[in-house]
Amino acid sequence: MSTHISVPPQLLLERILTLEIVRVTERAAVSAARLRGHGNEKAADQAAVDAMRRELNKLPIEGTVVIGEGERDEAPMLFIGEKVGLNAGPKVDIAVDPLEGTTLCAKNMPGSIATMAMADGGTLLHAPDVYMQKLAVGPGYPKGVVELDASPADNVHRLAKAKGVDASAITVLVLDRPRHAEIIQAVRATGAAVRLITDGDVAGVIHCADPDNTGVDMYLGTGGAPEGVLAAVALRCIGGQMQCRLILDTEEKRERSYKMGIRDPRMIYGIEDLARGDCLFAATGVTTGSLLSGVKFRKDVIETETVVMRSVTGTVRYIKAEHRQIEKFHLD
Repeated sequence: MSTHISVPPQLLLERILTLEIVRVTERAAVSAARLRGHGNEKAADQAAVDAMRRELNKLPIEGTVVIGEGERDEAPMLFIGEKVGLNAGPKVDIAVDPLEGTTLCAKNMPGSIATMAMADGGTLLHAPDVYMQKLAVGPGYPKGVVELDASPADNVHRLAKAKGVDASAITVLVLDRPRHAEIIQAVRATGAAVRLITDGDVAGVIHCADPDNTGVDMYLGTGGAPEGVLAAVALRCIGGQMQCRLILDTEEKRERSYKMGIRDPRMIYGIEDLARGDCLFAATGVTTGSLLSGVKFRKDVIETETVVMRSVTGTVRYIKAEHRQIEKFHLD
């Protein structure tokens, strides 16, 4: 008599896919890591894209890429709208950034990751590939403690008050870009500290969720909209607040976003507007950073470190893997 374990559909994301998406980001990270320090951003990104797509197409899902490498005309693979998976199993939205921090990888600098998110079909914001204003803080604060339209100084003071500390005890993470000069100056004028990062704002937002370990209380500034949705999924899993607004400053961008279902170009998106329902998030380190260790190539073993999170349970797993069947990382 044969027995089989049946998994209720609502648990499918958890039971089957939590570990499966780890394999997806692991393969992408290893492929990109082979090109660390070679100075070729495009080649590293392409290697990660190829590996991620190969693995996604082995999953028992009906997946639609809603956050990808760009629109169909500019991205041959993992473009927005592309169908992935075995076309069997749950309908899911997929958000990918196969290599976040392409420059970091090309220069072999800390903090590049391979990352993706998966959610119930129709629950992730279909964000165009434009810039987005972002504000994020970690868990444990009253709703609306900080607001996107408040000044940087006001947000620092509000957060410090809610945390029960002086403004000088607050650290704000900002992408190091000329466009952020005023934000940086305003934050420092309150007595708060600014930590600058050169790239990688998915990891940047995630740092807010664990201030005790990262020392980061708030993320502020403008970055890519696709990265904003990925970061929102992670924050949904581990707690925290996020507010965003798309920067649709040309007629072409407004038209493009309208076709993707965005009716109010000035809308402020909360975390639930970016990612609803049950969702999973995974990231594997490519180069070692404050979030994850990078890929290590040993004589007979490849080592990876991955974080995988799920929103419904709030579970965060760190998976340190030793891969002995090294040939599985080569092209199929």
